Amino acid sequence: MAKTVTTVNPSNGNPLAEYTLLSQFQAEQAVDAAHDAFGQWRKTSFSERAEKLNKLADLIEQNESALVTLMTEEMGKVTDQGKQEVALCAQICRYTAKHGAKELEDEHRFFEDGHALVTYQPIGVILGIQPWNFPLYQVIRYSVSNIMAGNTTVLKHASNVFGMSKKIEALFLEAGFPEGCYQSLLIDGATASKLIAHDKVRGVTFTGSDETGKKVAEQAASVSKKSVLELGSNDAFVVLSDADIAHAVSCCIQGRVVNNGETCVAAKRFIIADAVYDEFRDAFVKAAKDLKMGDPKESSTDLGPMARDDLRDQLHQQVQQSIEAGAKCILGGDVPQGEGFFYPITVLEDVKSGMPAYDDELFGPVASFIRANDDEHAMQLANDSRYGLGGGIFSEDTEKAVALAKTEFDTGMVNINGYSLAQPNLPFGGVKDSGYGREHGGFGMREFVNVKSIMIAQPN
Repeated sequence: MAKTVTTVNPSNGNPLAEYTLLSQFQAEQAVDAAHDAFGQWRKTSFSERAEKLNKLADLIEQNESALVTLMTEEMGKVTDQGKQEVALCAQICRYTAKHGAKELEDEHRFFEDGHALVTYQPIGVILGIQPWNFPLYQVIRYSVSNIMAGNTTVLKHASNVFGMSKKIEALFLEAGFPEGCYQSLLIDGATASKLIAHDKVRGVTFTGSDETGKKVAEQAASVSKKSVLELGSNDAFVVLSDADIAHAVSCCIQGRVVNNGETCVAAKRFIIADAVYDEFRDAFVKAAKDLKMGDPKESSTDLGPMARDDLRDQLHQQVQQSIEAGAKCILGGDVPQGEGFFYPITVLEDVKSGMPAYDDELFGPVASFIRANDDEHAMQLANDSRYGLGGGIFSEDTEKAVALAKTEFDTGMVNINGYSLAQPNLPFGGVKDSGYGREHGGFGMREFVNVKSIMIAQPN
């Protein structure tokens, strides 16, 4: 008997839709179809691929209302942030269409006995395993770069956003991409794991927890397949002693509650120099109290529900364990009564090593405050993490902040005096337990290609 999955509205706990999972055999057939499509898609020109990507961008914008509704109903995204996600995805499609040919064009080089071409050739079917928190963006991010490179793609999306999964496939087909070029597979994690070993899958890209990501990488490596991992993080935002506190608080509040706090690049650990600690803490707590938690469809809402009840329960457990270990809860920390999977913005101070709030990723609206002796100590604490995805520095000496970001901050991305999410023209990715590989900015188009040398001897 076929397995089914029911999606649930996190605002009220009501069921949305039921979906039937593919069997292992059906999933493998889909990979075979993607491989068949690859045989023709790899022969298309860059201009043909770009034309379809631009059409996809248009369709994403035209379907904004339906896409945002899916985000809000399936995982609780605040409506205005859903619109921002839609706009970003259209920008990514257009950036890839515009710059793909240049990023992937042949390079001419010389050697002693002749000249050579370095050519970037597609390799085949790329399996994507993507999470629910940015249900459109995560998929567009990996798929369009690989499709522009001439590969084909199959997606295993998170089961709580299967409606979005199906909608994305429909948009690819409507944009004119051939069947099999992009496919959303309604499968579970066990089925996806087995697909890694499928002989027609040539690479795997995964976004999610570091624990699961390491297992994916191990499986891929065991069959000599490349992987790209964008994993969790515990991003530190450092407030130096010369920071503009009002500005820093505004940016840090945004960085903590964006996407209901459920993003890998959220501001999570706040490391504040002792000279400005009290001022920053008091201003942050005051601003946090002014935020409105409620229905994500309402324009006045700042913080919607968490995506699932188990995620809320896990977050609350991490908060309680941190308090038991000595952290002080100065705001929030209680599970609200009533329907839906809401969790209030919570502030913990006196956070130290050995606590979940210091060592682990708290994937929800919880801010961990860490007092540093001075600016130098603050940077040491920022790097005291197994993660290294993003982070931030606030200082009125921008030149100093940039120097610290370049030479001392052990992360893939750093914000200076602001908070920004992904940008189409900038590389996205991390180091340490936050993964490896880069997406965006042209870098993602070269992750899953055969960088081939063709050496042409010079006649004597």
